[in-house]
Amino acid sequence: MRLLTIAATIGLAMTAQAFAEGDAAKGEKVFRKCAACHAVGEGAKNKVGPQLNGLIDRPAATVEGYKYSKAMKAKGEEGLVWSEDNLHAYLTKPKDFVPKTKMAFAGLRKEADIDNIIAYLKQYQ
Repeated sequence: MRLLTIAATIGLAMTAQAFAEGDAAKGEKVFRKCAACHAVGEGAKNKVGPQLNGLIDRPAATVEGYKYSKAMKAKGEEGLVWSEDNLHAYLTKPKDFVPKTKMAFAGLRKEADIDNIIAYLKQYQ
């Protein structure tokens, strides 16, 4: 039983590492799907969605001047932080991760695209 627990822990650690190994250059291309609603980089401002500078490990619903949905505010108040794992889950199916979110985007189907977008966003910490 103890061996099974150790194996499961190692498996989870390896999964978390896999999320971190994206390609930022490829992520910049994938981010074009997001750019109509979100900005990132120097001088980024809120658009239809909040600007995404400093997103990794930021508490949810905390960008100043952005009006979040009640659902996203509630998640932030519950302690949701945009870790790489949480971002991965959110970007897969936003409305499953935060029901009633304002984000209309259905999600990204390819894990590599999600890993790449996370790598791209990490440049703007």
